[in-house]
Amino acid sequence: MIKKAICTLSLCIALTAITSFVNAPAPPQKPTLKTIIVDAGHGGKAIGARGKYSTEKKVCLAIALKLGKMLDQIPGVRVVYTRTSDVYVDNRYRATMANNNKGDLYISIHANSAPPSVTKKKIGTKKEVYYVGKGKKRKKKTRIVPRYKIYTSPNPAHGTETYIWAADRDDEKGDFVGERISEEAEKGEYTPNIHDPEFKIKSLLWTKKFFDKSLRLATLVEDEFTKGGRSSRGVKQRNNEGIWILQATAMPSILVETGFISNRKDEDYLNNAKGQEELARQIFQAVKRYKQSTEPK
Repeated sequence: MIKKAICTLSLCIALTAITSFVNAPAPPQKPTLKTIIVDAGHGGKAIGARGKYSTEKKVCLAIALKLGKMLDQIPGVRVVYTRTSDVYVDNRYRATMANNNKGDLYISIHANSAPPSVTKKKIGTKKEVYYVGKGKKRKKKTRIVPRYKIYTSPNPAHGTETYIWAADRDDEKGDFVGERISEEAEKGEYTPNIHDPEFKIKSLLWTKKFFDKSLRLATLVEDEFTKGGRSSRGVKQRNNEGIWILQATAMPSILVETGFISNRKDEDYLNNAKGQEELARQIFQAVKRYKQSTEPK
């Protein structure tokens, strides 16, 4: 009887322990978004695009500073600026700064521009003198040719677009990602061989992961712009000419073209405090949605 009671008691204790283990809250997951690099494009001698009355470098800085203040509200997130005043910062230094600060996200703020539209219109004819032959046989002749006038008008291009690095440049991005993985590994118990095929595969896998996350954030940014009433030109890749700060940053990275400074309506919006606040708020909302979708629940 005593033996039976002891067995029953042991079983109860075991069941209680199992139940406690199952119902125990899971250990809190570490946030994956801890450091955000906010990059105000251009600066100093690098003026960027020019509008009728403003410059890209000033617009970028105003929006970037507003965005940074909003991102500071996210618990556990540290914001690092590439510049906070009108100074020149080399693009290579921007990327190095981002990598040294172990950024988890890189957001570069820019303003777009498009050349004027050119129209050629025939307005009549004129006589043109030309010569034929050589030496003593050279003769002067005339002919009637059309006369044109060139008209220029503001380019109608307007709206936002967000760039991610070109998919066909994954190898370039992979080199910088590999450097970061190597640095992280060296803090542990071994130093990886960066020439090892397995290490290269790991770098490419991380590069693909960063590409997917960059695409996700860029899509969310353009979605927020659309919801806010802006004209979105979508998410783009620039294959013909790489964007250094996107290639050389070992983290998900996007470049946001907040509007066309060459378009008068866009320029007015970009220089208006309310417009800058709205753009910053929309990017901020996209980052919050991105954070929710990438971090463990």
